[in-house]
Amino acid sequence: MRHVRNAEWGTRNSRASLLVRVPSSALLAIALCVPLHAQDPWPILDRASVAYDSVHSLAADFVQTITNPLVGEPDTTRGRLYQTRPNSFAMRFTAPRGDRIVADGKYLWLFTPSTTPGQVIRTPIPTVGTGPNLIGQFVDRPRDRYRARYVGVDTLGAEGIADGIALDPKDPSKLPYRGAVIWVARSDGLVRRLEIAEASGQERTVELRRLDVNGVVSPREYKFTVPAGVHVVDQ
Repeated sequence: MRHVRNAEWGTRNSRASLLVRVPSSALLAIALCVPLHAQDPWPILDRASVAYDSVHSLAADFVQTITNPLVGEPDTTRGRLYQTRPNSFAMRFTAPRGDRIVADGKYLWLFTPSTTPGQVIRTPIPTVGTGPNLIGQFVDRPRDRYRARYVGVDTLGAEGIADGIALDPKDPSKLPYRGAVIWVARSDGLVRRLEIAEASGQERTVELRRLDVNGVVSPREYKFTVPAGVHVVDQ
């Protein structure tokens, strides 16, 4: 970086006022210059765990992109996500409209009439572990479950700057994924983006926006009624 003479900047006060107007894009550029080997992932993960522990309910817009190397073009969907402890969860899709993933506390319902009309898959929710929790499976006790490394920094639009942490499961045989990269917001320690390498070979990216933390979520978001003529497939 070129050194600029003080005369070009004016007085010390004018230099200070310039510093407070540095845009976020410049801050990102500075962050990108930090050597990755100097970054310890664990303080970031520890902060994410503490932030996760403080969240009792969550609502957020989501954009999900699934890439399957056997299919070709990525599939992008979007909607609203809801989550309330201990095991209530829902993804209600606006595109494709009508698709739903609902965990009602007892069962996980997968209803995707856009691709498999006429059926809904019903799976019992495990009584141990984090349950149907998109974020919790990565930030609940991460030191016990993962090997971690810092991968970089990125801006997530209005969500601000986030640090990326790669997670490699210590025991992948018990999980449906081979690894993941989570992006933790510097502003509040909450996870804003997840990049999941699934055991099937699919790559799934979920980005969360417009988070409402610990707000009131209507119980109806976690209810699923089997539509008439739809067959229930138990797994």
